[in-house]
Amino acid sequence: MCGIVGLFIKDKALEPQLGKLMAEMLSTMCDRGPDSAGFAVYGADEGGLCKITLQSPDSSAFAGLDDALTEALATDVGMTVRDTHAVLRLDASFADKARKLLRERYPHLRVMGVGDRIEIYKEVGYPTDVADRFGLSGMKGSHAIAHTRMATESAVTTMGAHPFSTGSDQCLVHNGSLSNHNNLRRELKNKGMSFETENDSEVAAAYLTAQMSDGLSLGDALQKSLSELDGFYTFVVGTRDGFGVLRDPIACKPAVLAETDQYVAFGSEYRALVGLPGIDNARVWEPEPATVYFWER
Repeated sequence: MCGIVGLFIKDKALEPQLGKLMAEMLSTMCDRGPDSAGFAVYGADEGGLCKITLQSPDSSAFAGLDDALTEALATDVGMTVRDTHAVLRLDASFADKARKLLRERYPHLRVMGVGDRIEIYKEVGYPTDVADRFGLSGMKGSHAIAHTRMATESAVTTMGAHPFSTGSDQCLVHNGSLSNHNNLRRELKNKGMSFETENDSEVAAAYLTAQMSDGLSLGDALQKSLSELDGFYTFVVGTRDGFGVLRDPIACKPAVLAETDQYVAFGSEYRALVGLPGIDNARVWEPEPATVYFWER
């Protein structure tokens, strides 16, 4: 099953409502994936700062982390804690050094995502509860993607929940199943990619990251995936400034898109879109099989 919703804001006046609208959309997909949920929100560029989203089952693990990193890195590190997650903010030029330090000194903290704009939150639990825990309805930004999961191919864990992020400001959510993910995983490991889970969706995310690292645009990477990813799937992908959708050539997983002058919206079912402003006048359609859809600022 699994449920996906996404919203790409074109009218900046709507950005303060991004989280509220996403929370309402996500709530309609609970029965498609009741075991865990997650979302990625792309907020405003913070003027040369990088954000690192961390997760720990015990939020006390974050106590004093910002001060310790500030001292170790010799640069200011800010921190915002939301339940089991914390978002670090620091000069982007220190991002790689900070990640290395986190691996070495704080291996119990899991990195959910890194980038100039992205924040990723995900946990086991009923989707509306997960959204409430992290305050999704109060978040602002330009675009967001959310996912409700019904685990079929791996355990119900925080790390197995979507979205998956394997590159800076990149994330992917997936409805479906890949049949060649084990072979792809081995190939990507040989290229230096690392994996946190056995989830096939993480392999798809890493595949796209690897293609873009080789110089392809997201659109070209998605197009190439049609010949190299075997299975049935609907992907919704976020980048720093863009939002993409792709269904496999058979397109057996449900999907619907809507577009107005204010936004582009995606839902696994139309009911996820009915509460959006101006939906009665939107262009609504089912995305075609094997066709890349992409919007970018």
